[in-house]
Amino acid sequence: MSLRIVFMGTPEFAVPTLSEITGQGHEVVACYTRAPAPGGRGMATRPSPVHAMAEGFGIPVFTPKSLRDPEVQETLASHEADVFVVVAYGMILPQAVLDLPPLGCLNLHASALPRWRGAAPIQRAVMAGDAETGVAVMKMEAGLDTGPVGMVETVPIDPEMTAGELHDRLMILGADLMVRALAALSRDALDFKPQPEEGVSYAAKITNGDAEITWTMPARRIHDQVRGLSPFPGAFFMADCSKGQGRGPERVKLLRTRVESETGTQAAPGTLLDEEGLVACAEGTIRLLQVQRAGKSAMPAAEMLRGARLEPGTLLIQP
Repeated sequence: MSLRIVFMGTPEFAVPTLSEITGQGHEVVACYTRAPAPGGRGMATRPSPVHAMAEGFGIPVFTPKSLRDPEVQETLASHEADVFVVVAYGMILPQAVLDLPPLGCLNLHASALPRWRGAAPIQRAVMAGDAETGVAVMKMEAGLDTGPVGMVETVPIDPEMTAGELHDRLMILGADLMVRALAALSRDALDFKPQPEEGVSYAAKITNGDAEITWTMPARRIHDQVRGLSPFPGAFFMADCSKGQGRGPERVKLLRTRVESETGTQAAPGTLLDEEGLVACAEGTIRLLQVQRAGKSAMPAAEMLRGARLEPGTLLIQP
């Protein structure tokens, strides 16, 4: 049985879910997304990825600044949807909105709840060195990702996988999971179970402090930090890349690394040990593989080091 659905989502992560729901014959009667924002070269105002896809499907698009406005809530009610589907919308749904659809509001969350509730579950899972994560379909309630879970599917996280790569995998897996959950919901066969109290963790929003590399950490932790923030916003270190002309340190984004050893080094943390990007850490060594200077394209780290004349013995920290 097809359902009348209001879809709420904003970034690329939500696009496959909207596409799959539409392709399965459900009637998406309205799409709610964040308002167009400046971006790209020239900072031109662009609609969100979900906005663009919804318009392509001929779905009416709404971009309210808040869902607490009574008029906005009246419009939401007028859609007479069976269920709201929420995927990375970026706005809080007040209780009055949660209560509108008779079958509730289903959220696709990018973790195996209850681990990594909150804003940045993909990045935090990789940064923590987790061996696996997943996607979950949850019935929303007022708490932060605390609702009962109807379906969950887990995937392994390869030790070299970046957050960007994991994002793309979960994006596709999540779309399939939501379609299956809606099919079960339409048959009154979606069994929601409360989240366990044990194992709860919170994925706080990524800050600039999370991105700054501290070489006094173990090599493995730095490696997980780098891949957890790649490609965006990108972990970074400071180095004088002015070819010895003394213009001072600049920020260098680090996109890929490899742990070379996890024990033993006599050099001070942050010391460049060879011309190919081997760096001493508090415990072990790490090799820089791919970097990006401000305003430039990503490049092999060894190429950047040679071009900037950063020689062995250089400290990759801010003076």
